[in-house]
Amino acid sequence: MNRVAIIGGSGLDKLTALVVESAHTVTTIYGTPSGPLLEGTLDGAPILFLPRHGATHGIPPHRINYRANIAALRDFGVEEIFAVTAVGGIGPETGPGRIVIPDQLIDYTSGREHTFYDGIDAKLDHAEFGEPYSATIRTRLIHAAARVGIEVVPHGVYGATQGPRLESAAEIARLQRDGCTLVGMTGMPEAGLAREAGLHYANCALSVNWAAGIGSTPISLVEIGQHLTQGMASVVQLLSAALRTL
Repeated sequence: MNRVAIIGGSGLDKLTALVVESAHTVTTIYGTPSGPLLEGTLDGAPILFLPRHGATHGIPPHRINYRANIAALRDFGVEEIFAVTAVGGIGPETGPGRIVIPDQLIDYTSGREHTFYDGIDAKLDHAEFGEPYSATIRTRLIHAAARVGIEVVPHGVYGATQGPRLESAAEIARLQRDGCTLVGMTGMPEAGLAREAGLHYANCALSVNWAAGIGSTPISLVEIGQHLTQGMASVVQLLSAALRTL
């Protein structure tokens, strides 16, 4: 069986359902990942778990060492990654509480170390990225959701912004014109690095608010917290169902 990892985002800094067998503190030529790689089982399925923002949610989106995270998982033998993200909804199908399995993305971030091909190991390549998410992993998530009765939106365009501040209404209007249906802060360069590393990667995105200017009321951090708490339980159930198909 392929070794599978879950990268937890906001709302999933701790995977309480994980039966931890060991914690691996590792380093890479790109530095130290966000935390130890937790090895264990989720609903009986063996996985590695890595919280993207650290166990205490202390690492902001633009300070995450994405290269170290992906390199550590690759070096540990991971072949497939289920990445969990919390996002804002832009499209009509992606409002608060919805789980979305995006199939495309647009990168608006800047200043992040975004590639392994920067001369550190004297290698250069150009990764194909036309379809940024693994069709195999996406299909597994969508079919698992149907089996356990969880409604998901099976497509979407993730717009990756710099953060950590939320976006202005004008910025969201621009993303909407560009075709984005979701907005988040951690989708890139993580997906691109996974592709460069040869890993199968998909994003399981939980919408926790309407993006600025989309909803009828201002964004509420209290409401975001409520949707994180409620929605992540369904996300974990979905991940467990997808892992059972391996």
